[in-house]
Amino acid sequence: MNRFLVTGGAGFLGSFVCETLQARGVPADHLFVPRRTDYDLTRESAVERLYEDARPDVVIHLAAEVGGIGANQASPGRYFYANLAMGLHLIEQARVHGIKKFVQIGTICAYPKFAPVPFRENDLWAGYPEETNAPYGIAKKSLLVMCQAYRAQYGLNAIYLLPVNLYGPRDNFVSATSHVIPAIIRKCIEARDRGDKAIVCWGDGSPTREFLYVADAAEGIALATEKYDDPDPVNLGTGREIAIRNLVAMIARLTGFGGRITWDTSKPNGQPRRRLDIMRARERFGFAAVTDLEAGLRKTIAWYEASRVQNGDDRP
Repeated sequence: MNRFLVTGGAGFLGSFVCETLQARGVPADHLFVPRRTDYDLTRESAVERLYEDARPDVVIHLAAEVGGIGANQASPGRYFYANLAMGLHLIEQARVHGIKKFVQIGTICAYPKFAPVPFRENDLWAGYPEETNAPYGIAKKSLLVMCQAYRAQYGLNAIYLLPVNLYGPRDNFVSATSHVIPAIIRKCIEARDRGDKAIVCWGDGSPTREFLYVADAAEGIALATEKYDDPDPVNLGTGREIAIRNLVAMIARLTGFGGRITWDTSKPNGQPRRRLDIMRARERFGFAAVTDLEAGLRKTIAWYEASRVQNGDDRP
């Protein structure tokens, strides 16, 4: 039985990946989840120690420093360094320790700002990423090159997956660093509870985004870990996009916020459109998302409402 090291396994996506692996028969004592307080993955010495402690056969690298547009604008240097350094040390030590398989999780932010829609994996290098998150996207895309180079030179079985924007229970609802869905859910619920007549959202609402429910993403990662062994990057998504203005309207309806939705056009929109071509995942390892956006939003809102009651305040 393989031993799994899952970086970021205590986080949002990672917790679902660990549960999915266990549901597929991996015993809990064969899952090693490092904590940041014990292992600073941006330091080579800490990663060397992690491999000695975990003794993994398979590494799934989910850990990342990530946030929404505002967080990316505030910390572009940190996001570039931390994400590149973590992957750099983990992939190198996978080679040193003779790991059977390395699964690198990339980001949709790696795609060019004006990539043809739907985004196809072959278009990853067709231009520069959207400026507000380019440092993060380029750091992650560099790890694709490293995975392919290490496969070519050292025979490391490293695969690279590109999940689209994720959402679901246990997401980050902290206003300063949250992504669009948790940010809007929190904004609507707080406005509803205060009796506000309006909320303000960034941009003009015209960009489109594709969203993947976190449990579906975890299933896709588990399937690829089990069945996929090629160097080509693979998108994970639904193949369906929604305009941000329509997303906000849907969340307002589902949370019971009945006020006006206004737009602050002094704030950036981000990438104009995001929708993936998802055929490679279907063809190479049989992945297809199953959760409808509205159903997933209902589950996410219910989780957030329950967590607020449990905590006695509005913290996630």
